[in-house]
Order: sequence, then structure tokens, then C-alpha cells
Amino acid sequence: MREPRVIPGLAARPGLPVVPPAARRWQLVVPVKPLPLAKSRLAPATGEHRGELALAFAVDTVSAALACSRVDGVLVVTDDAAVRAAVRAAGAETVGDVGGGLNRALEHGAVHAARRRPGAGIAALSADLPALRPEELDRVLAEAGAHRRAFLADAAGIGTTLLAAAPGIALAPGFGGASRARHRASGAYELGPADVDSVRRDVDTGADLARAVELGVGPRTWAVLPLLTAGC
Repeated sequence: MREPRVIPGLAARPGLPVVPPAARRWQLVVPVKPLPLAKSRLAPATGEHRGELALAFAVDTVSAALACSRVDGVLVVTDDAAVRAAVRAAGAETVGDVGGGLNRALEHGAVHAARRRPGAGIAALSADLPALRPEELDRVLAEAGAHRRAFLADAAGIGTTLLAAAPGIALAPGFGGASRARHRASGAYELGPADVDSVRRDVDTGADLARAVELGVGPRTWAVLPLLTAGC
């Protein structure tokens, strides 16, 4: 069941600035596993370059997100030193993981992001969107601004690539596996803007990577691709 729309101009809780949904700014939370553990399903297609590719995905995702006009900042949750250095160089902030899995990491990051900018919405974004385009993310966040909580399903229609919450509203992430159904059952509104393939196209398998390349991947990912070909 879809949740009621937020009444324009109504703050989520006392003390928060009143921001029209259409003008809402966003803090994004991006979780990144330690590189030796990342993207295990890509191993058959990437071999020894799996960690390098996972890092490239994260940097391209963060860079594109920071170029989105509605995004005020990106907070990466990670314990990996190489990830920290690379995403900070791209302009993101970082916070350590507290353990407990993906959703616990997102909750932890959301708390930190909300403290940094209390009037902004918080959105969890997958770290494996190497074809992400800022203008497509902008359209997703524009629609998300009209709802207390909202999510975007992945290209397969099973998982989730983005979960957004209005200022003062708990993110309540339910990522992993069939998260589309889980987020819908939690009352989050399912977003459906047209032409946002790059925001839906997460990469877990070699076939996913091929489709992302067709869309057009970012420069860090593009630079790693010849290494994969050379290893064939």
C-alpha cells in the first residue's frame, strides 16, 4: 500500500526548516564493503581485478552523485582504507562501519548524515552504479521529495538501488535479496520516473556489467575494463 503524500511545506518534526519537497536537498549514504569481500559474484568475470573494479564502481557512483544538482553531500560508510582515500579524493566524506551488516551500516550512516545537515533528506544509494548519470539521479530525487519514504527498484525488479527519507523520518533500510518487496511492505512509496536506467543498473554479475557498459560507465570503471579483457 502506498503511503500518503507529505503535505507541501509541512516540516517532518518541530525545529526542522520548512523546505518545499520540490526544492529538497539530499545527503546520500553509500555503503562500501572491504574490497577483498566486495562483488564476489563478479569473480568469474573479473578474476584478480574484482576488488579494483568494485573500487572503480564506488568512485564513479560517488562522483556522479556529487554532480547531481539536488545532492549536498555524499557520506561513504566503509572500513576499507583504499576506499576511504579514493572517495575522499572524489569529494565524499567517510565514516567507519559499525558492523552488523548492510542495513546497520546504512542506519549508522544516516544518523551521521542527518547530524551534518538536519534539514536535508537522507537517501541510501547502492555503491555499484558505474553508469550513474547525475541528471537521472536528479529526476529520482525530485520525485522522492514528495514522499516521506520512497525507493527505486533495481533493473531486475527484485532489489533496491535507492531508498530515500524526508528530514526527520527514519530511513528504515531493508536492503538485501528481495528488498523491493520488503521496502514496499514497509510503507515506502515505489518511485517510477521514466528514463532512469542508470540509477537502476546495479552490477552483481558479468551480464550486469555488460549492460552497464552499454549504458556508458564512468571513467574509473572504463579504465579497469581493459584489464578484464587482457585476462581472458
